[in-house]
Amino acid sequence: MSATTVVSSVSTEGVDVADRLAFWEQYNAEALVGLTCRTYADEGLVASQLNLDLGGFRVAEIAGNPHIVERGPALVRACPKEAAFVSLVLEGAAFFYHQGGCVSLRAGDVVAYRTDDPYLFGFSTSMRKVLIDVPQAIFDDRCSSDALGRPLFVAGDGPGAASLTARALRQVLLELVADPVVAAEPAREQLLDLVQILITGRGTAVGVSRLLAAKAHIAERLQDPGLCTDSVARAVGVTPRHLNRAFATEGTTVAQYVQGRRLDSARVDLTAASLAHHRIADIACRWGFSSQAHFTRQFRARFGCTPSDVRAVAAPS
Repeated sequence: MSATTVVSSVSTEGVDVADRLAFWEQYNAEALVGLTCRTYADEGLVASQLNLDLGGFRVAEIAGNPHIVERGPALVRACPKEAAFVSLVLEGAAFFYHQGGCVSLRAGDVVAYRTDDPYLFGFSTSMRKVLIDVPQAIFDDRCSSDALGRPLFVAGDGPGAASLTARALRQVLLELVADPVVAAEPAREQLLDLVQILITGRGTAVGVSRLLAAKAHIAERLQDPGLCTDSVARAVGVTPRHLNRAFATEGTTVAQYVQGRRLDSARVDLTAASLAHHRIADIACRWGFSSQAHFTRQFRARFGCTPSDVRAVAAPS
């Protein structure tokens, strides 16, 4: 497929306060789904949205101050849309009200629901979330037409397989919205696989879920000196041997992947103006390298230059 297309990116900040709700409702009706919006904030609705087209389905990153959006029965009839939404809360406290009750959501939690069923999604604090918009035909092909009879809620901090999948989903979505062009190619199939696993409990390949869950676990604990193949394998519920087999499909091992991510993070720190006063040895230690000499050798092998070279180029003239 081609690179991700940024369909649109908008903010209410340039809109008159009195017109912001109407603007937001109109934009969402065109870009996402018909809904009504309310806020009690004195400054009105302060919100932004980035919409990405992944070829067949979309991803939207949404941020804002406290507000609610509602898709009531009358609006479902007036503005029909057949799709499944999978919303992952990145920041803030939220609640989801539907025909079966009301559920509270925290950062890391996921709710999946159909757009032809009424719902109200509220945020009592400043918020940020990412939403996957899967057209009904694609959803049915992956999960079956009756797979989401009622909304599904998954806690992101739980110990079970569903929570592991939620954390893997969060990692893929964060990488996608951070760099849509670079992350687009792998993200499309990864997201659909993870949606399928989340909804049905099974996937086209269980290894995909374990691999992505392992990567999410590694990303969360990259600075942990105890991070190793055994600890990652325990976290995702497989043996080290099986986990290394999953990473072998990408031409690497768990240990090599961890080291690569640490070197990537160290390189970012070396170019950060806010860390210019930190010694290279301090940055190496921060990312789990006990020896500066070892860090320098591995850094050169990965990037073809030394940490000192990178810092010199980044230094202001």
